[in-house]
Amino acid sequence: MQNSSYYDIIIFMNIQIFGKSKCFDTKKAERYFKERGIKFQAVDILDKGLSRGELNSVIAAVGIDALVSDKVEEYHLFKLLLPDAKPEKLLECPKLYKTPIVRNGKSATVEYQPEIWKKWANEK
Repeated sequence: MQNSSYYDIIIFMNIQIFGKSKCFDTKKAERYFKERGIKFQAVDILDKGLSRGELNSVIAAVGIDALVSDKVEEYHLFKLLLPDAKPEKLLECPKLYKTPIVRNGKSATVEYQPEIWKKWANEK
């Protein structure tokens, strides 16, 4: 069996970047993957949001508190919600998300996390 190179291995990564078009960290994340030749699907979180399944997967990976930005006006009401109501509120109000949210299968990160993305490439 032939040894796989770094670039042969990363082909199998399934990267999704959920972000905001004016978010500097989202642009940095997209640039990170482009510079390494890693294909990704970019999703405008304000336009498309996350599906319920995507949200549940990200919550399982990082926890709901890591997803929520305290820099938006709606945060003050969000933090008063009962835990069961918080995922529904995120689905209704995507501007509450910190960005970028980067998914790789069941793994996920929030904000700019190149050290974790590098580990993903090394695991494949």
